[in-house]
Amino acid sequence: MQHADDILRLLVGAHALTRVASLETRNEAPAAQWRTLVLLRDHGPQRIGDLAALSRVTQPGMTRLVAQMADAGLVDRGADATDSRATVVSATDAGLSALDDWLRVLSEALAPRFSDLDENEWETIRRAADIVGARTRTAEVAR
Repeated sequence: MQHADDILRLLVGAHALTRVASLETRNEAPAAQWRTLVLLRDHGPQRIGDLAALSRVTQPGMTRLVAQMADAGLVDRGADATDSRATVVSATDAGLSALDDWLRVLSEALAPRFSDLDENEWETIRRAADIVGARTRTAEVAR
C-alpha cells in the first residue's frame, strides 16, 4: 500500500503544481488546450475520438476544443484517408510554437519554487520524471 500512496502523492503534487503554475502565469487558455498540443506533438496526428480518449475527455468536448483551437490557428483538421467520416487533427507550426512558448513561461514561473534544491534533490526529480514519463508513455501506447 505504501507504494500506491507514494504514486498518489506524486500525482496530487503534480496536479497542485499545475494549478499553481496556471495561477502564477495568469494563463487563461484551458489546460486541455496545452494537453492536446502535447499529445499531438508526442503522438502525431490523431482522429478526434482517439485524441479524446488520450486526453480523457468526451468526444463532443474534444470536438468543441479542436474547433476553438483550429479557429486560433493552433491545429488543422482534415479527413481521415481511410474513413472520410472521421476527422484527423494535427498541430500547426503556430500551435507547436505556442506550446513551446507556454512551456518556457511555465518553467520560468516554477523555477523560483525550486531554486534552493541541491544537486541530489535535482537528481531525484530527474529520476522520478524519467520513471513517470516511461510508465505513462508505455500506458498510452498500450491502450
